[in-house]
Amino acid sequence: MSLEHIAAVRRVLYLSGTRADFGLMRSTLQLVAADPALVLGVAVTGVHLSATHGHTVDEIHAAGLPVVAELPVDVLTRTPASMSAAVAHCLQGMAALLEKHRPDVLLLLGDRGEMLAGAIAALNQGVATVHIHGGERSGTVDEPMRHAISKLSSYHLVATEASRDRLVCMGEMPERIHVVGAPGLDGLVDLASGTREEALAALDMPSAQPFILVVFHPVVQQANFAYEQARALLDALNLQGCPVLWVEPNADAGALGVLQALDEGSLPTGSRRIPHLNRGLFAKAMRHAAVMMGNSSSGIIEAASFGTPVINIGDRQRLRERNVNTVDVPADAVALSMALQQALARERYPCENRYGDGQSSARIAELLARLPLTLSVLEKTNAY
Repeated sequence: MSLEHIAAVRRVLYLSGTRADFGLMRSTLQLVAADPALVLGVAVTGVHLSATHGHTVDEIHAAGLPVVAELPVDVLTRTPASMSAAVAHCLQGMAALLEKHRPDVLLLLGDRGEMLAGAIAALNQGVATVHIHGGERSGTVDEPMRHAISKLSSYHLVATEASRDRLVCMGEMPERIHVVGAPGLDGLVDLASGTREEALAALDMPSAQPFILVVFHPVVQQANFAYEQARALLDALNLQGCPVLWVEPNADAGALGVLQALDEGSLPTGSRRIPHLNRGLFAKAMRHAAVMMGNSSSGIIEAASFGTPVINIGDRQRLRERNVNTVDVPADAVALSMALQQALARERYPCENRYGDGQSSARIAELLARLPLTLSVLEKTNAY
């Protein structure tokens, strides 16, 4: 399918590279696709096209969304050099795609390399970029990537007022920044509906004990330590003994170290290790887990909507804005075991979330339909 021009209709292209960004954007993309003022296309790259990672492009098709291009890149080598090469290959693919289909808007989310590639191609080819989740901090390599995408983008749809303020400090024009909340919260509670027993049956987890949800990704600049960090987490989980639902890491450098630790180690009785969970099952897992551990942004942003205690490990999310349900712990087996014991002993937190109200999709779709797209939006200068 191609993005065909329809008079008075604005053509929006979304670039998706991981299960994570698509899960966060699914509700928004479906609303955009249903808007008569907009025509949506999705360009797919990264782990979506990898059988090893679940071939999650199938979930985009199943959601009824039009996939207009598939841009394969290497996601199996998982080294710093291969990550750089993947950005280059994605840039080549996006340059050709934009030249062929000429969307009015390129929609991007977050901080990954494929998003940077899309932003570079769009700016060079005169396509306005709208960036979601700009202005956030992490303190790792993801942060300069996120800020680079912001500097290449024409408009910013941010999750919090603090993110807006950071973009203003970076020289972005205040009138081009809109606080919409985190789109990943839209429909999240509804996805997790049903009883605990139904959820555990769907997740194939034992119902007699509390379980721990683990999503642990490598930190790119600490790739050489990913194995030891994962082993420390495994040791802490085995000291506690609760069943674990461990979702395998993304394709970044260091992921092979995490997988090696899992291959060589063991998980407590009743545990499962899986490469991928669809969005609905992941929401149920976050809702019903006794504790969530790891370093995924889902623990920072989404788990608070269920009041789930979160143990955030190491540096990957160390400067993100926190909800009250999150504690930060180094990748040390003793420290992690103590934090896990304390988290299991406490009651759940109030279901309050600083990242939004679950109504972001409508705001995003409305802005996509009306934001000015004159040539001047591509002529960026610092506001100071």
